[in-house]
Amino acid sequence: MSSGGRSALVAVAGVTVLLAFVAALGARPGGDSGQAVKVTPSSASESSAAPGTPTAPPPATPTPRSKAPSTPTSSTPPRSSPTGPPPGKTTAGAVLAGRITPGTTYRGTATFYDAGDGNGACSFGPTRDALTAAMNSVDYETAKACGAYVRVRAAGGAEITVRITNECPPPCGKGQLDLSAEAFAKLAAPSQGQIPITWQLMSPRTVEPLSVRYKNGSSRYWCEIQAVGHRNPVARLEVRTGGGWRALPRTEYNYFTSENGSGCGGRIRLTDIYGQRLEIDGIGIRPGVAQVTRVQFTAR
Repeated sequence: MSSGGRSALVAVAGVTVLLAFVAALGARPGGDSGQAVKVTPSSASESSAAPGTPTAPPPATPTPRSKAPSTPTSSTPPRSSPTGPPPGKTTAGAVLAGRITPGTTYRGTATFYDAGDGNGACSFGPTRDALTAAMNSVDYETAKACGAYVRVRAAGGAEITVRITNECPPPCGKGQLDLSAEAFAKLAAPSQGQIPITWQLMSPRTVEPLSVRYKNGSSRYWCEIQAVGHRNPVARLEVRTGGGWRALPRTEYNYFTSENGSGCGGRIRLTDIYGQRLEIDGIGIRPGVAQVTRVQFTAR
């Protein structure tokens, strides 16, 4: 073979080897061939995690709080009572009344005491009404029972209506009423001393307009207010302030307190246990004076 032929053969062989070498380089993964590599990203949590750091699974989706249950529930279970409304049917009275609820018959005992001028823990002052009673401390419930009219029935059928003006501390037990001597005598002979009774909240038909009284010592810097002569038990007393209506806390002696004087001397709103509201204007701070209004809760 001529030298020119040999030279051509060597050139062809060299090109062949070079092509084979290039092909081998292109087949290496992650090599420097210059080809683009397609990357499929994982989930967002995985893509943001640092290399080598395990990622936590995504949190469970919470149940929306706005989804109401099929049956309405309350954070506070309703009080059970022998003749109260059926479960699931709540009246305004059941919410506002506390322990003594409308339409419920309570069982207990009746005793009696010398009620004197009729004044007592409810701070209503002397009264000409001889048919009054003191409520046991459990059902008195921080003066919520004050002013309530209660129909009392003895086992023999005799019955009377009394107004709660006082509290009967232990040993008076739950359900017990300590009646004025005059009231007890209408149910049984005083010689019996104690008798079994049933009693029920009532709303009398004939009642005069109610009054509002500021406690002695009240001023525009501090005051205590009470309602007197209300037909139905008072559940709430509010005063009007620059920020709206403000409910005042109740004391065991049946006054509602404004510690900083907020609302003292201004408009007053009363709510009874049935949810009925009365707004009263024109009641000035006149300590110790029962100021007669033109309003009264309706009979139930």
